[in-house]
Amino acid sequence: MTEPARPLSVRKQDTLRRLEEDVDLWVATASADGAPYLMPLSFLWDGSTLLLSTAAGNPTAKNLRANATAQLTLGHTRDVVHITATAEILQSGALAESEGDAFAAKAGFDPRGLKSPYPFFRLTPTRILAWREVDELSNRTLMDDGAWLV
Repeated sequence: MTEPARPLSVRKQDTLRRLEEDVDLWVATASADGAPYLMPLSFLWDGSTLLLSTAAGNPTAKNLRANATAQLTLGHTRDVVHITATAEILQSGALAESEGDAFAAKAGFDPRGLKSPYPFFRLTPTRILAWREVDELSNRTLMDDGAWLV
C-alpha cells in the first residue's frame, strides 16, 4: 500500500533533506550535437546551488562546456527529485577553500589534489520536481524559473 500524497510543503522539506544528506545524484547532459550522457556524481548542496566535480576529459565535463543545461536526479523511481539546472564552470582558484573542504568531506574524495584536472561546476536549479506515486504527478513542481513555489 502506498502512502497518501504529500503536500507540497512536505515534499519541499523532503527534497531539501535529500539535497543535504544524499551524497550522489545522476547527472544527464548532452553534447553540442545532442548526444546524451548519464553519469552518477557526488555533490555538495550549499542551500541554493549544487557543486560537482568530474575529470576534465569526462563526457559530462565536455558536455557542460558545450551546453550548460543539465538534468539531475536524486532517489529512485518511486521517490524522485528531478532538477533542471544551469552549470557554471568554476575557474581555477574560484572555489573557496572551505567549500572545497566541505565537498571533499561529503564526497569522500578531494579532486583538488588529483594529478589530472578535475574542474568544479556550480549548478543552479531552475526547476525542481518531486513525486513518489501517480497521485503526486499532477502537483509535482516545487520550483519554477529558479523560484520556490512553496
